[in-house]
Amino acid sequence: MSTYRLRVTVKTRHIPEQSDPAEHRYVFAYTITITNVGDVPTQVISRHWIITDADAHVEEVKGLGVVGHQPLLAAGESFEYTSGTAMTTPTGSMRGSYFAVAEDGTRFEAPIDEFALAVPRALH
Repeated sequence: MSTYRLRVTVKTRHIPEQSDPAEHRYVFAYTITITNVGDVPTQVISRHWIITDADAHVEEVKGLGVVGHQPLLAAGESFEYTSGTAMTTPTGSMRGSYFAVAEDGTRFEAPIDEFALAVPRALH
């Protein structure tokens, strides 16, 4: 029986040179690694992000591909990209999912667990 699964890992960092706390602007970069841990080649078609700041303001972002690509991943293959977001608070979080289609036509979603965005020393 075929398995369909993407593993998503995330690394984040604050970008102080693009941030302006006096203007309530905090910019963060996140590097995502998507690995096909299933056994069927799979293409990432779209993304859905839910971004929440410390004031509970929620922004949803949906779109085709990731950074202009719809990577086709063979079993065991990975795709890494870096993107970013800005918010009005020094802390927040992101979570979401990727929509994918396996080579055999099976459609599935790959969840992206919630991860924190935080200016260094903003969390204790």
